[in-house]
Amino acid sequence: MRTIGVVVNPIAGMGGRVGLKGTDGVVEEARRRGAEPRAPDRARKALRALRDADPDVRVLAYGGRMGADEAYEAGFDPEVVGQPAGDETTAADTRAAVEAFVDADADLVLFVGGDGTAVDVAETLNDLDADTPMLGVPAGVKVYSAVFAVRPEAAGRIAASFERTEGREVNDIDEDAYREGEVRAELKAVVEVPVAEPLQSSKQLAGGTVEALAEGVAEEVEEGVTYVLGPGSTVGAVKDALGFSGSPLGVDVWRDGEVLVRDATADEILAELGEENVVVVSPIGGQGFVFGRGNHQISPDVIRRSEVEVVASRRKLDDIGALRVDTGDEDVDESLRGWLQVRTGRFERRLVKVV
Repeated sequence: MRTIGVVVNPIAGMGGRVGLKGTDGVVEEARRRGAEPRAPDRARKALRALRDADPDVRVLAYGGRMGADEAYEAGFDPEVVGQPAGDETTAADTRAAVEAFVDADADLVLFVGGDGTAVDVAETLNDLDADTPMLGVPAGVKVYSAVFAVRPEAAGRIAASFERTEGREVNDIDEDAYREGEVRAELKAVVEVPVAEPLQSSKQLAGGTVEALAEGVAEEVEEGVTYVLGPGSTVGAVKDALGFSGSPLGVDVWRDGEVLVRDATADEILAELGEENVVVVSPIGGQGFVFGRGNHQISPDVIRRSEVEVVASRRKLDDIGALRVDTGDEDVDESLRGWLQVRTGRFERRLVKVV
């Protein structure tokens, strides 16, 4: 019988849709802006997939909303190995959970969170000199590491069926610098992760020349249409071509030559949408995600009311092969899947599959 230890960071990802680009140190601000927990739902999806794949798996969980609640709701009767020390969960609770899983001879640590949670799990495993593999259910704003499944359901299926592991990188970035528009990535650990196809690669920061692509987008803007412009250097070139300096890691709303909102939250974007709207995004290099990584402000409600234009250099598309979506809304994800024309130049487009 396989034994899986489950730990959930219940505040992971709360800062995304309210424009905070992370949750570390800004939980109260996220709540003030109306943020709602994202991780519990992601955990339930992963655990239901795990139960469907192997209903006899032994589940260890940390207490309350750090895993046990979600396990019960997914149909398991988990062995609760500990409880959070206070009302607010901390990194110390995550580390205590991992220690308990190792002591109980878990075959895998299945964690729900982002890169910060991944670092806590990985460093604890390294400190214990444990060879226990780990696997992430993506729930954070920053998901740069190569230890996450591409979707919660994939994480559950991998946890139930993996047969071997390999070393993969855990990276984290400075959130304060990230909020100021600068990416400072740092390798934190190399850990064992189950080998499976639906795992994401580390984010690649390199891009290609996109000036012609950006000019093509700018030349085709239409009067009265609201443009929701995502983060990243490729869409940043589009913003430059439109004549304004956008927020490099935020989402900007533009219409008829005017920036309506800079570094917008999900609610601010919705408030500015008109009868016709276009969302312009570029996939994350090395991963292929166009929604669900670093642009949670572009919520399912925004996508439902908009056309989607994906822009990317040929080199980036060659590296990633396919595009991925993980909005948190299965109906929206399904509506985006299939073949999509991606703008690669001033006039050129390439058909790429969204999987």
